[in-house]
Amino acid sequence: MHRVLISDPLSEDGIRPLLEAADTEVVQKPSMSEDELLEEVSKADALIVRSQTQVTKELLEHGENLKIVGRAGVGVDNIDLDAATDNGVVVVNAPDGNTISTAEHTMAMLMSLARNIPQSYHSLQEGRWDRKKYVGVELKNKTLGVVGFGRIGRVVTRRAKGHRMNVIAYDPFLTKEKAEKAGVEHGSLDEVLAQADFLTVHTPLIDATHHLINKEAIAKMKDGARILNCARGGIIEEEALYEALQSGKIAGAALDVYEEEPAVGNKLLDLPQVVGTPHLGASTVEAQENVATDVSYDVMEVLRGGNAKQPVNIPSIPEEMQDKLTPYITLSEKLGAFLGSVVRGGLNNINVYYSGELTEVDPTPLTRKVVKSVLQLFVGSRVNDVNSYKIAKDKGIEINEHKSTSTKGFTNLLTVELETDEETRSIAGTLLNGLGARVVRLDGYSVDVIPQGHLISIHHKDQPGAIGRVGSLLAEHDVNIATMQVGRTDIGGAAIMILTVDKEVDPACQEYLAHVPDINRVQYLKL
Repeated sequence: MHRVLISDPLSEDGIRPLLEAADTEVVQKPSMSEDELLEEVSKADALIVRSQTQVTKELLEHGENLKIVGRAGVGVDNIDLDAATDNGVVVVNAPDGNTISTAEHTMAMLMSLARNIPQSYHSLQEGRWDRKKYVGVELKNKTLGVVGFGRIGRVVTRRAKGHRMNVIAYDPFLTKEKAEKAGVEHGSLDEVLAQADFLTVHTPLIDATHHLINKEAIAKMKDGARILNCARGGIIEEEALYEALQSGKIAGAALDVYEEEPAVGNKLLDLPQVVGTPHLGASTVEAQENVATDVSYDVMEVLRGGNAKQPVNIPSIPEEMQDKLTPYITLSEKLGAFLGSVVRGGLNNINVYYSGELTEVDPTPLTRKVVKSVLQLFVGSRVNDVNSYKIAKDKGIEINEHKSTSTKGFTNLLTVELETDEETRSIAGTLLNGLGARVVRLDGYSVDVIPQGHLISIHHKDQPGAIGRVGSLLAEHDVNIATMQVGRTDIGGAAIMILTVDKEVDPACQEYLAHVPDINRVQYLKL
């Protein structure tokens, strides 16, 4: 008999598969104290949570019989994934269950924002008949800017087109061909900002998207545009939005999520131009049932010895492959992260080439590491070795593995190539005996770089003084160069330099570098 502990409130209909299973005992105890939770989890084979229960390292270590943790929802911020993996616990979630719910809520907020519905209803409650005060705008022929074209962004787009809106979308993975197939205009972030009458965000909250819509971004928008956020608090910089609403630059905002929740006392909600709801995007009967059902089936499957459909954490490498592959795990992650940080355009293909002794084993676990590290830069930490292939497939990205006997002078060589709709870039690395991981080629240039720390990649023209000007400018910004590698193909032609520096290089310094004579491209990254 498998014992399943449910520590947060869940839909009764959603967990019915568990309740009706003859080999499962379900224990529902929401709102337990910390001591009670530790005691209960020590007797459980599976744990199902929503967002209230914090699945910490301590909790996982108490779950001596724990085989799986199910999150009835998308985000797994409340689960220590590393600790789960260390303890051999599978983590699953339900990424599809609340797509319709969130998309419909976004449309409800869009309509409310356009027609001042909450404000006008409030005035009626206060005994006023303010028809002239609450004149709205039509959606027809307005442009909806969609930032983030994943599951929810695509569903919102279809509904907006039903209102005869024009849609322009930006997503790091969205190519012109994919946009055309979806019936939307493809745009850069700046183009979306400039054209949007209504701007809606549907991205995960990661380093790259934190305060993505900030003061500078808002300045690029039309006067009188409107902004929506039903995704994650923190994507929009609230102070910048507040100032833009006060000045009239932004005509209104509809917010379901906030930088700090509960958002009681948030000054944005005091503004008459703002429509707000308390994080209700996934709060429908159907969504709560869907996510609970999805997780219930995965829990049963794993407890019965099968494979989960929606695993989130890292699988172990088969024992017979560990000696060969384990030393290359870090290298594969670093190569993917390096190249993913510098490539431009919508990603189409990830190609991974293996040479030397690596051709003697199945290198798929390394390929998963590469794919994960590339996608994490755009999708966030929810991408891992298990789900990276599915996410790539969902986004139309093709993954290709190649084996070759040509090692170019190295015992083993691992090469990553990324093809986008703008360019193709490659990076190659190996392990040097006693020296560890090394990048040995970048875009055809021979280099010798340790893939860690603060790095600056610079494409430049091979002219006297170019390197000196870069060094002088960094010195002016108090940035110390630790190492420098320079590669070229022809004297006086295109060249590359890769610098390891001692600290983060701020955007202003990067901008100055980009305008140094003979410098064509500057990219800072941290590994």
